[in-house]
Amino acid sequence: MRAAVARRGRLVVDEVDEPVLGPGDALVGVKACGICGSDLHALHHADALVSVAEEMGAPLAFDPSADYIMGHEFSGEVLQLGPMTDGAPVHPGDLVTSLPVALTPDGMEPVGAYSNVYNGAYADRMRLSAALCMKVPNGLDHRRAALTEPMSVGRHAVARAAVTPAESALVLGAGPVGLAVVAELKRLGVETIVVSDFSPRRRSVALAMGAGLAVDPARDDPMAMLTAADARRAPVVFDAIGIPGSLELVIRAAPATGRVCVVGSCMQADSVRPLVAQVKQLTILFSFAYDPFEFGDTLRAIAEGEIDVTPMITGICGVDGVPAAFDELGNPEGHVKILVEPGGPGAIVAI
Repeated sequence: MRAAVARRGRLVVDEVDEPVLGPGDALVGVKACGICGSDLHALHHADALVSVAEEMGAPLAFDPSADYIMGHEFSGEVLQLGPMTDGAPVHPGDLVTSLPVALTPDGMEPVGAYSNVYNGAYADRMRLSAALCMKVPNGLDHRRAALTEPMSVGRHAVARAAVTPAESALVLGAGPVGLAVVAELKRLGVETIVVSDFSPRRRSVALAMGAGLAVDPARDDPMAMLTAADARRAPVVFDAIGIPGSLELVIRAAPATGRVCVVGSCMQADSVRPLVAQVKQLTILFSFAYDPFEFGDTLRAIAEGEIDVTPMITGICGVDGVPAAFDELGNPEGHVKILVEPGGPGAIVAI
């Protein structure tokens, strides 16, 4: 089958072996897969990620110098169920998504990231744990279903920050992570949502996703604009940028005794002035991924129209177009979210 393979820091399109089903597995034909910012990071920083996992006492059985296939924001059609799948929640022909992990005799194994064993969805087919597959409900199409995973990240961040509708929110960064936060804030009923981003295109998408105001930080101070829009509610501030310096930026923006939630993943070392946060008496939270309930309920929310992910989807390509799509996503004025549809066009098509 065809796949976009991460090979020694580069993406190459190649023929690879078909997945072999083991006990409890489902063979899934990929319908759509979003390209995630963490995949862009992993291509160039996989060694650092392995080191961090080891430092945390959760080492990965993953060799970044060997071939691996990414893609963890996916939907697909169940083609076949393997042995020992009696009672599985899905059947051949079902459109499904899944948590991007597999259940193995040795524990959980990542799917689509940091695994040399379970290929991700930048490929024609993949194997998943049948027990973890979720049937896509309510006639939801395969493109929007594929965004369950990234939208769950926003769901979890808002929950971690314990935001209530009685508060306002400032989101720094309108990439896919920031947009997921905006969508969840809107779903929760937060009335005043201000987004800050240098990109006019991303600011436009943020407004379509539920932000009330999108600020260009080159021209206006985001916190001043939020205060002008709503001086009654206390703001919660989200760092959805994830680059060196963004944590310091969000600490400066946050009001005294406020809450800061860091959801953008910074891959490099960074530094802050702790005294600023201390004098302000800030509560600083870090958010990562989501739990299974949040994933399942995010799928439901998208299917029932509580969250509209359509504005995020700006382009599609086939497996052959994945390397070019990675390059294109480095330009914030180019695309927000490109979906890979195996068998689709070799070049990126805007939608």
